[in-house]
Amino acid sequence: MIDRAGHPLTDAKRAGEGFLLPIGGYKGYALSLIIGLLAGTLNQAAFGRDVVDFLKHPDAATNTGQSILAVRVDAFCPVEAFKRNVDAAIRAIRESQRLPGVERVWVPGEQSHAKRIERLAQGIPISSTLQTNLDELARELGIDPIF
Repeated sequence: MIDRAGHPLTDAKRAGEGFLLPIGGYKGYALSLIIGLLAGTLNQAAFGRDVVDFLKHPDAATNTGQSILAVRVDAFCPVEAFKRNVDAAIRAIRESQRLPGVERVWVPGEQSHAKRIERLAQGIPISSTLQTNLDELARELGIDPIF
């Protein structure tokens, strides 16, 4: 994040005064631009400064859009070859040198997938305060508590 003069903005209390920079410098800028055009402009949703700022207007309706990209893999290469290459790329990422104290390199979606499997098997953890509140509400409603 930078301020209006282009200097780094490190005070979180001043975040509303600054500009969020895309990750990756000019390449990140290009990627964020094309995604914004596909998700916003292409489907007549908001783009850039027209997007509702939920920090300033938390009760405003959303005016954002989405974009979905469908790719026919076999139009580019055999599906099995693509799968092998993706597996090799993921293996290379996981086996890359880690910083001190980093036990594992994760790929996007891997942690949430593991958490989903765990919660399907063991349930969703809730705090003791929430459990107490839910039990109290169940008593008030004359229904059995959830646990």
